[in-house]
Amino acid sequence: MSDKRRKSTSAGQRSGGNRAATGKPNSASTALRIIGGSMRGRPLTYHGDPRTRPMKDRVREAVFNLLGESVKGCHAIDLFAGTGALALEAISRGAIRATCVERHFPSARLIERNARELEVADRVDTVAGDTFIWALRHGGLAERATDATPWCVFCSPPYALFVDRRDDMLQLIEAVMQAAPPRSQLVVESDDQFDVETACPGVTWDVRRYAPAIVAIADIGSGNSADSQGT
Repeated sequence: MSDKRRKSTSAGQRSGGNRAATGKPNSASTALRIIGGSMRGRPLTYHGDPRTRPMKDRVREAVFNLLGESVKGCHAIDLFAGTGALALEAISRGAIRATCVERHFPSARLIERNARELEVADRVDTVAGDTFIWALRHGGLAERATDATPWCVFCSPPYALFVDRRDDMLQLIEAVMQAAPPRSQLVVESDDQFDVETACPGVTWDVRRYAPAIVAIADIGSGNSADSQGT
């Protein structure tokens, strides 16, 4: 794990990629941009649909600062992609390709549009479908573990899924850990309804708080999971 990472507390707020919300969209909520890397400052088109609210710029920047150089050369996989901002940010910072899974079809189409406008469409695969079905039933993760390219996996679902579909979420996290190539990393974003360190023991998590969001990062790969470590 990078020396940059040290246990700390809040420095901002996540506004919820792929998260259900209420209220009407406004101009501030629809202003998105790439924060760093080769496409820094490039705008992202966002429809402002209240069902999908992207991570605030400062929190996205903090997450990628924690990931550091490990993003370069990786395959970014965004399991609840929403706007696709995390995956496209990863491409900007050196990821060689990205997979975005998003069940809201208009959002999936928007991810494809942004990839085209940023001229990286040939490196972004958008799956318009349910993440749990794609990963746990159709073997989507296994299909992408065809070489030694490390993954950077973003698991940032609607917070309610950690409660309403807790078992599915745990199975999904376990599946990522089992399928990931060596030198991969997993980013889990939740709130205080889900304690990833308790729910997923046997893994060293670097946990940061950006109230109300909690971001946890772990080094994974080659079966680096709670079960494989005998916990």
